[in-house]
Amino acid sequence: MDKHKHRLSVLGILFTIALGLIHIINKIIIASISSKDALPESYDHYHWKFGRIFYTKQGSGKPLLLIHDLQAGSSSYEWNKVVSVLSKKYEVYTLDLLGCGRSDKPKITYTNYLYVQLLCDFTKNVIGKKTDVIASGYSGSFSVMACRNAENIFDKILLVNPPDFRELNEIPTKNSLAQKFMLEIPIIGTMIYNIFMCRQNIDHIFAEKLFFNPFRVDPKFQDSYYENAHADDCGSKYLYASRIGKYTNINIISCIRETDHSIYIIEGDYETDGKEILKAYTNHNPSIESVYVQHAKHFPHLENAEEFLKQVDVFLD
Repeated sequence: MDKHKHRLSVLGILFTIALGLIHIINKIIIASISSKDALPESYDHYHWKFGRIFYTKQGSGKPLLLIHDLQAGSSSYEWNKVVSVLSKKYEVYTLDLLGCGRSDKPKITYTNYLYVQLLCDFTKNVIGKKTDVIASGYSGSFSVMACRNAENIFDKILLVNPPDFRELNEIPTKNSLAQKFMLEIPIIGTMIYNIFMCRQNIDHIFAEKLFFNPFRVDPKFQDSYYENAHADDCGSKYLYASRIGKYTNINIISCIRETDHSIYIIEGDYETDGKEILKAYTNHNPSIESVYVQHAKHFPHLENAEEFLKQVDVFLD
């Protein structure tokens, strides 16, 4: 009995030491992140019910809201190559979504409808006028939902490489809930998150999945992505966990079918499954217009900004 207690005591001590070492490593990783992004000349915060939302406003004309992709390292920096040109014709708003960039990162479960509420509240309370929307990647899902729920405050919708309906239709499972739970554990979960979001993995994702030409990857964008993923004590891990847990998914097929809004889709011609995704959207709503941007993958507004801007003018004019 005494030997058994002794072994348990030793195991407890070793576990505590290991946990302490993991905690120190996590803190070293976080401390090593030094932001290289300069703040824009004009920025503000919208004090929303779930936290402060960082946003910028430039130019004059009809309001245009740019919404970045929904990933742990995403931010409004994604629009860096096009926002100044767009601001010559439009009143351009960019924002960092809750859990991303310089906005607050509360320890909550992030859902698709949470972002629907954010877009509706931000447009009503900050912009205050009928607004066109350009949404990148996964953010296209809740942008469509927001426009459907508040038709009087949104006008045209431009989706850049919108998400696959099959992905959006996936619901939480025991496996996905277990993964979410593990990631949200304070020390061990942070270690797992840091492994997934290490610089090597991010560089690999950019080169293999997000860009057609890896030599076109903007190092500053990669730096921004890595820094945002680890900012605020890795606060974005809760968004990451919610996405892994499939809480941000929602079926938008009925919204696509029934919307009265003009929808335009810009697809990178090398986007993975892009042609099949585009076909699915137009099958459900034949009035959707679309175009491919050549020599681009997930971020045509970064890889081929000039052609992207031409297509934006075609749709919004």
